[in-house]
Amino acid sequence: MKSTASATWKGTGKEGTGVLNSKSGVLNNASYTYKTRFEGAPGTNPEELIAAAHAGCFAMKLSFVLVAAGFTADQLDVSCDVTLESGKVTESALTLKARVPGIDKAKFDECVNDAVKNCPISKLLNTEIKINAELS
Repeated sequence: MKSTASATWKGTGKEGTGVLNSKSGVLNNASYTYKTRFEGAPGTNPEELIAAAHAGCFAMKLSFVLVAAGFTADQLDVSCDVTLESGKVTESALTLKARVPGIDKAKFDECVNDAVKNCPISKLLNTEIKINAELS
């Protein structure tokens, strides 16, 4: 399977503008600029998209790992913070709130750690990956 997205940038790095598109249409001329990336202006940026990809990939991988261990999650809420410092992604921090009937904390932690190590986006990232997991 291949997934496809594209970017078009016009102008200088600081004053220019860019748009992002994806084959699926989820990204359709999504605007990004220096200010959306480095100054917190409204709009998206590549690191936000990486954070969304990592949160989604981890949630799905954890679901597969849990099923393989004999459990089905009622709900997995995952957020991700990607940190960009000095031109390098230095951390991807996942936060998980999970409802998984019948699982004990030790088995839950084992499944979470498996998913962190083995979700495809975790494997892609060359950075520290942290997890804060809560079972309710």
